[in-house]
Amino acid sequence: MNKRRTLCLAALSTFALSLLPASAQAGDGKIYELRTYVTNEGKLDALLKRFRDHTCKLFEKHGITNIGYWVPLEKADGADNTLIYVVSHASREAAKENWKAFGADPEWQAARKASEEGGKILAKAPDSVFMDTTEYSPPVKISAGDKERTFELRVYTTPAGKLDALHSRFKNHTIGLFTKHGISHVAYWTPVDADKGAGTKLIYILSHASQEAGKASFTAFRADPEWVAAKAESEKDGSLTVQPDGVKSIYMRPVDFSPIR
Repeated sequence: MNKRRTLCLAALSTFALSLLPASAQAGDGKIYELRTYVTNEGKLDALLKRFRDHTCKLFEKHGITNIGYWVPLEKADGADNTLIYVVSHASREAAKENWKAFGADPEWQAARKASEEGGKILAKAPDSVFMDTTEYSPPVKISAGDKERTFELRVYTTPAGKLDALHSRFKNHTIGLFTKHGISHVAYWTPVDADKGAGTKLIYILSHASQEAGKASFTAFRADPEWVAAKAESEKDGSLTVQPDGVKSIYMRPVDFSPIR
């Protein structure tokens, strides 16, 4: 009887999992964190030096895994004053403890003080978004690659109730068509906190041979008859992204100390 009950519970658990939206079923067990730092004028190099010489090593010391570090290519996106990076933690609770330990580390406190002798580096508090990987995301691979690459951060915002439809379109069409048109995948995530877009946002990073190659690939992708048909079918009941600002793209270059390059 106990064995039968156990099997029934297992079957019910599997069935319940199948009913969850794509974004909720996914994940590699880690929690990812997208952080954006904006510096005061002329302070980006000082920030990069602090990360290169101190911060990245101290992150690893305190259980924070360095994934990738980038700066925007376009001035409008903060090319002169912005650092965008992704790290990972074992869990959300671990992230809280990791940041607490990092902030209290005497080595970090000394490095921060020394780096700001010429003035405060950050213009405002960093923006942080905790994220889970989607079920269709490739594994996050920390690799420098064989050739220099340009990366692209894309953020999609959907109307209420449309995120699962967007996930389905990516899983069944978009991912394969990106590959077809020479666009490489780094990772796909969804925010976990409501105030950061949980339920309405998809965040992902792509790579291209160059910014020009990326733009050419997207031009070919958008003209592909298969994409045109998939988009039309998926949007019979309305657009899957908020108009007109539901899609944001930032082309980026990896900094010299980025694990992913």
